[in-house]
Amino acid sequence: MRVATSRFGRAALYVGGFLGPFGGGVVTAMLVEMGQDLEVSTGTAATSLTAYLFPFAAVMLVSGTLGGRWGARRTVRGAYLVYLFASLTCALAPAFGVLQAGRVLQGCANAFTTPLLLATLAAVTPAQRLGRALGTFGALQAAGQTTAPLVGGLAAEVNWRWAFVVIAVVAALLCAVGLPVAQRTEQPARPPRLREAVRPAVLRTGLVALLGWGALGGMSFLVAFRVEDEFGLGPTGRGLVLTGFGLVGIVAARQVGAAIDRIGARLAVVLGALLGAVLIALTGTLGLLALTVAAWAAAGVPSQLMLVGVNSSVLRRAGPNRGGAVSVVQSFRFAGAALAPLLLTPLYDVHPTVSFLVPAVLVAVLTPLLMPADRRTGP
Repeated sequence: MRVATSRFGRAALYVGGFLGPFGGGVVTAMLVEMGQDLEVSTGTAATSLTAYLFPFAAVMLVSGTLGGRWGARRTVRGAYLVYLFASLTCALAPAFGVLQAGRVLQGCANAFTTPLLLATLAAVTPAQRLGRALGTFGALQAAGQTTAPLVGGLAAEVNWRWAFVVIAVVAALLCAVGLPVAQRTEQPARPPRLREAVRPAVLRTGLVALLGWGALGGMSFLVAFRVEDEFGLGPTGRGLVLTGFGLVGIVAARQVGAAIDRIGARLAVVLGALLGAVLIALTGTLGLLALTVAAWAAAGVPSQLMLVGVNSSVLRRAGPNRGGAVSVVQSFRFAGAALAPLLLTPLYDVHPTVSFLVPAVLVAVLTPLLMPADRRTGP
């Protein structure tokens, strides 16, 4: 398949990857100001995170398949329009309920962009360079997640609503650009079906994504608990500690992708699980703050090995519904992020060390058993 695509269109794919996690996390550092302005408690304002993430993970189970039926380019443009409208709704919200409605719409719209951006990136990238491209995409996602609290905090110094205005402007630009233009070649004989996306290999890969994100990236709240309880760090110190994970992930992601092109997705994911288990265990048990910070930051590398690896695995795998398959895997990934606080906080209350060792053991033992073998597809 020959694909004609501009550098501008390809750049828009990566910016779209940045926008999703950025829009989700931008409220983190401005919850107090949002709550005061909309006359709700900070705890209530914090539910704006859940309002984004829950529909995002739930809708993503089917969004890739629906996008394949409707056409990827049309669906992504429509999703960016919804994201634009939702962001303006948040920016102009006169009451907290209106803000929450906007956040739900943002999450639903992002559920349609993320898997279709990944599927399009795979379509316009030669197979031998797919890992590198996915690594760059992963780096932009990590950058969005890492910089969102900073930008949100800066906006809150003036007016928190400006953060959503900026997001709306970016969504409008991405809608105007759309997806890279590809020459029409292989058209599916029939619309993709959801059951084609939930094959056993896809579900196994999804479970690995759930474990990988739940036991690595999803552990940030536990790290914050520990550095406060064990070392007495305040909010600024805790924030700096948590940022290390994302910064290392940003730096490492492209090199991780290149390594996956050489060694294969399965080996990369298994290595990431084993290395990540060791680093998470160290993060939860080391008695020196500097070593704890270093272990947590270093865990950004195995997290990228696992996340870029599972994306590479599912996108290289044969099947008529590739967009739906990556959509299912991404849904599992963010389900891991949602489940981690619910399952691990009670373990932390039993004993902090247990809450780190249990996920470390699970990801190390189950990942090699679940991760399917590599299978290349297409030229």
